[in-house]
Amino acid sequence: MSTRSSVLSILLLALLTSCGNAGGGEGKGKGRDRPPPLVKVEPASTMRFVESVEAVGTARANEQVTVSAPVTERILRLNFDDGAYVTQGQTLAVLAAAQETAQLTEAQARAREAGQQLARIQTLRQRGFATKTNLDQQVAAAATARAQAAQAQATIGDRVVRAPFSGWVSLRNISAGAVVNAGTEIATVSDLSAIKLDFPVPETLLSSLRPGLTIAAKSAAWPDQPFRGQIATIDPVIDPNTRAVMVRARLPNPDRKLKPGMFLTVAIETAPRMSLSVPELAVIGEGDQRYVYVLGEGNVAKRQAVRTGVRSGGRVEIAEGLRPGQRVVTEGVVKLSEGMKVRVAGASNAAAGPRAKGG
Repeated sequence: MSTRSSVLSILLLALLTSCGNAGGGEGKGKGRDRPPPLVKVEPASTMRFVESVEAVGTARANEQVTVSAPVTERILRLNFDDGAYVTQGQTLAVLAAAQETAQLTEAQARAREAGQQLARIQTLRQRGFATKTNLDQQVAAAATARAQAAQAQATIGDRVVRAPFSGWVSLRNISAGAVVNAGTEIATVSDLSAIKLDFPVPETLLSSLRPGLTIAAKSAAWPDQPFRGQIATIDPVIDPNTRAVMVRARLPNPDRKLKPGMFLTVAIETAPRMSLSVPELAVIGEGDQRYVYVLGEGNVAKRQAVRTGVRSGGRVEIAEGLRPGQRVVTEGVVKLSEGMKVRVAGASNAAAGPRAKGG
């Protein structure tokens, strides 16, 4: 009985060992059958990159002036509506000028009389009946009369207020019939065909600025629309209190979306260039080093060191380390290691599938 029990124990142990070996073999087989990781790939392509300097500024009209009453007088009529467009030279307001008109009529009459008297003396002088002194006196009298008439005409002209240039007028706060004093505001005329954008830039960035650089401005009123223009002028004087220089840019404003007084954020575009780029997810960072995985023949991943630049629109500038058209892994990077074979999403992977194994 003891011998028979020992034999049975040995047979049972052998059976369990063989089952364990069979299970282990099956697991190893499954490990060998696991497919390569699935990744997304994109060729390295060129795009435009710029470095930018951030600032904030205030919008101003291309031209703007407040038209005021030149004299104290009553307003006869106003020839503009609130927010209307006016052309250069258009009459905005007419002030009362009855007394000045009468003075002009009188001065014109005196000028005509002085001119007639001058003609008579010139005739007498030719016949020898008038002296040169009499002629000179009448010449001066005629000139004085004409000057007085011109002065009266200018006085009437001062009572007609005209637009100095074409633009849009502000809301008016006066009405016809009101008596205004000299200097009273009648309207503000603004040329909005372009906008001047003034913004300060620290003196440490002065070397990167020059007229003609492109800027992109954004307003809270139009957050999804950048307004592009160019630097027109750089103030030659630096503010000693802020250690900043005032920069003025001009932005086209054909649709008049930008208004004087708007607060705008500004990005000054410097060093524009065309460079290779890859999506941000493709770049791996380890300390100061940056890497990407590129695919070679047979879809084998190779880890490649690169030197990156600026970022823009979800992409990273590649200054060194890649060639145009190289296939870069953009998704699934965390699953990769050097020399690993992969499957490319959306591509034919027959070589890495079960059919290749069966063949």
